[in-house]
Amino acid sequence: PHTTHSCEARSQRTMNAYIGKKLTLISKSDIRYEGTVYSLDTTDSSLTLTGVRSFGTEGRREVGPQIPASNETYASIIFSGKDIKSVEVIAEPGAPQAPAQQAPAQQAAPPPQQWQPPPQQQQPPPPHSPHRTTRH
Repeated sequence: PHTTHSCEARSQRTMNAYIGKKLTLISKSDIRYEGTVYSLDTTDSSLTLTGVRSFGTEGRREVGPQIPASNETYASIIFSGKDIKSVEVIAEPGAPQAPAQQAPAQQAAPPPQQWQPPPQQQQPPPPHSPHRTTRH
């Protein structure tokens, strides 16, 4: 019984690491949702997201009508595990971003701009320095 408990505790800690993370979720209906993880319930295999936006099917459906995106932001949605096709954590700003699994061509990002360092400026030495040089 002790090993089962430690596995459950480890699993719970792993699940809690996702709380507060932003996810993109594809439902079995091929609808993409984005929201923040509020809770993960292993007992009933559910996932609750808050601040949820629906992006519709975005051309994923091969049969049946496409579902358009919604302008509404839902306070929260509870997803049953059996209704989830895929889940992916959205990289936070500054973190390396994984390539999107199914990025539609019309949403391609513009090419990255070449970074150029700012022009170097001569900084005067600190006031306590005995050697002061000035450039004009």
